[in-house]
Amino acid sequence: MPPIAITDRSTWDNQLLQLPHPHVLQSWDWGEFKSRWGWQPTRWLWRDAAGRPAAAAQILRRPLPGTPWGMLYVPKGPVWDYSDSSRVEGVLNDLEALARRQRALFIKIDPDVPLAFGAGGERPHADGQRAQAILRRRGWRYSGQQIQFQNTVLIDLSPSEEELLAAMKSKWRYNIRLARRKGVRIRRGNDADLETFYRLYRITAERNRFLIRPRDYYLDAWRTFLHAEPLRAALLLACLGEQPIAGLMLFFFGGTAWYMYGASDNEHRNAMPNHLLQWEAMRLAKERGCLTYDMWGAPNTFAPSDSMWGVYTFKMGFGGVTQLGLGAYDYPVRPSMYRLYVRLLPRLLSLWRRV
Repeated sequence: MPPIAITDRSTWDNQLLQLPHPHVLQSWDWGEFKSRWGWQPTRWLWRDAAGRPAAAAQILRRPLPGTPWGMLYVPKGPVWDYSDSSRVEGVLNDLEALARRQRALFIKIDPDVPLAFGAGGERPHADGQRAQAILRRRGWRYSGQQIQFQNTVLIDLSPSEEELLAAMKSKWRYNIRLARRKGVRIRRGNDADLETFYRLYRITAERNRFLIRPRDYYLDAWRTFLHAEPLRAALLLACLGEQPIAGLMLFFFGGTAWYMYGASDNEHRNAMPNHLLQWEAMRLAKERGCLTYDMWGAPNTFAPSDSMWGVYTFKMGFGGVTQLGLGAYDYPVRPSMYRLYVRLLPRLLSLWRRV
């Protein structure tokens, strides 16, 4: 059946949540947030013969300045049953046709499907391998611009708290207890704390030398999800006395909680606030009925030379498993112009970083 456009929040989110592995970046609120930052969202739903949701794609369109063209992006989607090859083919066919109609230079998708588990890919995942083969056969290209993290660390929240603690490295359990002994306490944050959280996030970016977006972008994103109904986010702050020294932002959707933003001050790091923060975040996610805690990001190269190696070893200490993702794929509607764009983009990004 051809897709239908969904134009109201409750219908979209309710239908999306009936599909396997719905992602928060496919939620209505994420599309509304991005609409205030230069993207135009369209939500497509595919139904099966019985009228049940079969696939969904929130498609973001952005014009390319100075040209009649645009680009389309499906963040962490489409959402579908990746074991159904005929459904995958049908959805891709509809997305390719949409890209041609909308004068897109290319369309990028970023399906949240694993290729394998384990840092060495020792446990291949059939659905991801099948989807990868279909994409390559249809002319989709692995994107040199991976907007989201391709790999991540997942923690199964179904065991008891005692079992979750037992699965951690002993040093991590020790650091959780140490943080408490040093007087670190965790509290829920609200709107009044967002400026403080952004300040900590900016300090973290400067210390770890990663690029961040403008302040108003983050405040808009965080407020959108903190105010959502039902609850879609929670801000946790680690404090010594009344002073916040670290924090994290959790996003909720379906049975998953995502640790999407983390920040800490340069001072009091020996109080181990981040270990206690992660543990309390896992407990909160479990309390809310989540079955999976996605730690949002792992290296592309699993070696100490990778810039994310330190962050990765921190995450793995909590007892998770490494998921290697399929990653983002581009379908070039205009191949020659797409090749030019791919060659020029790294230079533009380099200039932007220098500025």
